Amino acid sequence: MPLQHLVEYFNDRLGREHRSSFRPFVLEEGKVSGLFGPIRINSFFAPLRQTLKPTEIVGYQAQITVVPNKTQHLYANEIENLLANNSVQAADFESIINFDRLSRTVHMLNYLTLVHLQETLFLEVDPRHILGIKQDHGAYFEDVIAQCGLETKNVVIVLAVSSQYTRYFQELLNGLDNYRRRGYQIALKFDYLGQETEAFALIAKISPNYVSTSARNLEDQEHNETLLAKLQQLKAQVTSVGGQSILQQVDEKKSDLLARNIGFDLVEGSYYSAIPFDYLSHSKPDSYDVKVSHYG
Repeated sequence: MPLQHLVEYFNDRLGREHRSSFRPFVLEEGKVSGLFGPIRINSFFAPLRQTLKPTEIVGYQAQITVVPNKTQHLYANEIENLLANNSVQAADFESIINFDRLSRTVHMLNYLTLVHLQETLFLEVDPRHILGIKQDHGAYFEDVIAQCGLETKNVVIVLAVSSQYTRYFQELLNGLDNYRRRGYQIALKFDYLGQETEAFALIAKISPNYVSTSARNLEDQEHNETLLAKLQQLKAQVTSVGGQSILQQVDEKKSDLLARNIGFDLVEGSYYSAIPFDYLSHSKPDSYDVKVSHYG
């Protein structure tokens, strides 16, 4: 199905669901945007590469870019609702669910414009989206994927792990299980490794396909052997459940060296787009300038 037809299909679908004439998906110059109030959502795809062979791209992490929506469309029925001061207003969860679905649909439509569709698409899902849906997680988006001619097995649901959701971990686990039953892959993202015991326990319980952490939070601590030991333990824990480890936001050579020496399976970051492909193809792991402990 041509991209323009898909855009019209999803505009019609959202119109029916929300009983609105507003059409949030816009196709311009081969790119799809989503309108959400005063903002326009666009997509950026960050390549995920094999650590020891960075020319090999295995997937893409979809990221949101946001610009102001200079023209806010307000149709007659929306104006009438505002004037009527309707007391039935969407709950916070409902708004988050709508935004999450809108942004992921934008990403999926833009993903279709990439040359290589056999790679895996990583889509981050807001924890509040998972908590806001009580059952059948992934069912709505499964239809989006099917309409785009793709399969759920090529989509990774990424959950950013945060201590503020500790009391809701069981609900989040249930939601991730629902996604997995529909064929989605699962990834956990740890921005910080401050509470590694809880992180390792969560990995053991979920057995995610992927686990990622950010190099930007490690760059100022590369000589910290305690941190390096934690990273090796993280790598070992991910391997033990059959998953792959990812170091993201690799922007400098020292982070690339860290990924190689720790043994991260995949990397992502601006460092790889800024250096020649011939270097990426032939570079070998260098010796890192700190002692890295080894764990059995």
